[in-house]
Parts: sequence; structure tokens; C-alpha cells
Amino acid sequence: MIRILAGTAMLVLGRRLFWLFVGLIGFISGMRMGTHFFPGQSEWMIFAIALMAGVLGALLALFFQWLAIGLAGFLAGAYIVVRLLHVSGWGTPGTDWVVFLIGGILGALLIIVLFDWALIILSSLAGAGLITETVHIDRGVTTLLFIALFIVGIIVQSRLLKVKRS
Repeated sequence: MIRILAGTAMLVLGRRLFWLFVGLIGFISGMRMGTHFFPGQSEWMIFAIALMAGVLGALLALFFQWLAIGLAGFLAGAYIVVRLLHVSGWGTPGTDWVVFLIGGILGALLIIVLFDWALIILSSLAGAGLITETVHIDRGVTTLLFIALFIVGIIVQSRLLKVKRS
């Protein structure tokens, strides 16, 4: 349920609430890294690690915006590329770190160069990924749901951006 709520928040408000996007990406990364680097730890310990990473991300976003932007872009890009490969069935064991680094570099570059639209795209992709990650249905249906959520996220956030600018 937490993933669906976090995914929905990123999908709809990722650009508007930048600090929330960075905090949620930090939380997601903390969960993934916590389970990877601390296997066998209790769920509460992994949750505490993820919560610290999320709070650190949100604080970075508030006080060191450009550092947080680059870090969030890197982590979001890495998460999105790895998730897309797994959803599509193209992921191969052993290459996750290379794909993670390539996705991270692309995400960081994208978010630095095209800040508003990069935030909209990355938060929509990450939100769609979080939501579809929790749904256990056929791979084809999951892929269609991912694409539909991604498009909805872009539409909603681009309209919010237009309202802000006018």
C-alpha cells in the first residue's frame, strides 16, 4: 500500500513537490540497498535504513538543491532503467550494476539539463514503476498499465506546470 501511495504521489506531484520526489527516491533506494547490503535483517531495520535515506534526500533537496537534483536524477534513472528491463523481460542477471550506472548517468544528465520536464518524466516513470511493481498480474497487462500510468503522470504534471506558469 505504501508503494502505491508513494507511486501515486510521484506520478501526480513529482514536479510540484520536488523535495517529496527526492525523498521518495531516497526511500526506494534505501529499501533496495538495505535488502541487498544487509540480507537477513528485520523488515524494521530495512525500513529504518530506507527512512533515513528518504529524509536525507528530502533535506538535501531543501538545502542543497542542485546536489539533490543530480543525485535524484541518478537514482531515478537507475531505478527506471533496471525496472524497465525487468518488466520487459530483457533483464539479465549479473548486468544489473552496469545497467544501474548507465541509467543513473542518463537520469542525472537529463534532470540537470531539462529540469522541469526531466522531473515530470522521471517522477512519472518512477511512480508508474512503483505502482506496477506492487501489482502481480500478467507481464503484458503490467506493461500496458505502466505505459498508461506514465502517460497520465505526464499529462497531469504538464497541466500543473502550465497552471503554475500562467
